[in-house]
Amino acid sequence: MAAPPPPPPDPQFVLRGTQSAVHALHFCGGAQGQGLPLLLSGSLNGLVHIWSLHTRRAVTILDGHGGQCVTWLQTLPRGHQLLSQGRDLKLCLWDLAEGRNTVVDSVHLESVGFCRGSILAGGRQHWTLAVPGRGSDEVQILEMPSKTSVCTLKPEADAKPGMPMCLELWQADSSPRPLLLAGYEDGSVALWDISERKVCSRVACHTEPVIGLDFDSQKARGVSGSAEKALAVWSLDEQQALQVCGTHELTNPGISDVKIRPDRKILATAGWDHRVRVFHWRTMKPLAVLAFHSAVVHCVAFAADGLLAAGSKDQRISVWSLYPRT
Repeated sequence: MAAPPPPPPDPQFVLRGTQSAVHALHFCGGAQGQGLPLLLSGSLNGLVHIWSLHTRRAVTILDGHGGQCVTWLQTLPRGHQLLSQGRDLKLCLWDLAEGRNTVVDSVHLESVGFCRGSILAGGRQHWTLAVPGRGSDEVQILEMPSKTSVCTLKPEADAKPGMPMCLELWQADSSPRPLLLAGYEDGSVALWDISERKVCSRVACHTEPVIGLDFDSQKARGVSGSAEKALAVWSLDEQQALQVCGTHELTNPGISDVKIRPDRKILATAGWDHRVRVFHWRTMKPLAVLAFHSAVVHCVAFAADGLLAAGSKDQRISVWSLYPRT
């Protein structure tokens, strides 16, 4: 008889104190030799908490979104700078150097949806930002920090994909041209060439809106989740054509977020069923179901050292150490 699978582990620890549903997570630092990373969380009440994983307490609380939900957090390559996106139609740029916590710039957003922005670092001084555009089906590309508009990506006239729901800017190793993967309301994923302002390829991945996606540029392979009971895995060939490799049935419908670990060994999903699910990235074999939270899990994030964090409507953040990086 085969041995029963080991029970899923408990979280390494739990962070409490947001007093509001957690909608965004991002690790900062924590590369080899740097010690534990900081963890940033964004909440429904508009606050950003910066957590020390040494003391397991919030060291700073940022209030820049007028009580409106924080949906996306991202640190910049220059270090000590943070982007926070809120449903107050504002993207704030924070200066966190030397204990400061001030908003030094902001971008007015045209769309009130839940679509998170994406950045592509072009060096320490300049970076590209993708955010939902003014038209419901548009994506706006800005050069930062000058806030210069690069272009607006609008689907071709005969395509009706609906609103962009999730965005991922990236760059192939072989080319300096910035590319954008966008998941849409109609369940499709599209690859945009930003320089040409055109869709290179579009593929139908889901029957429901794409809520989260992540992309492994080394393997030219991505994964997306939606309101339905399946993850879609898709790939990009050398002609920049997207194709679905397979779908993976889930026990329950609804994925809020999906993230591939930086070493590209495993991925984690945030589920409407209160579960975090962990899969082997190459084979998509299910590895663990983490059943700690008591409400919808809205977001997951990996640190450079492999730590996994999950944020939930239950106002808690669970931090896990699974399948250590080799």
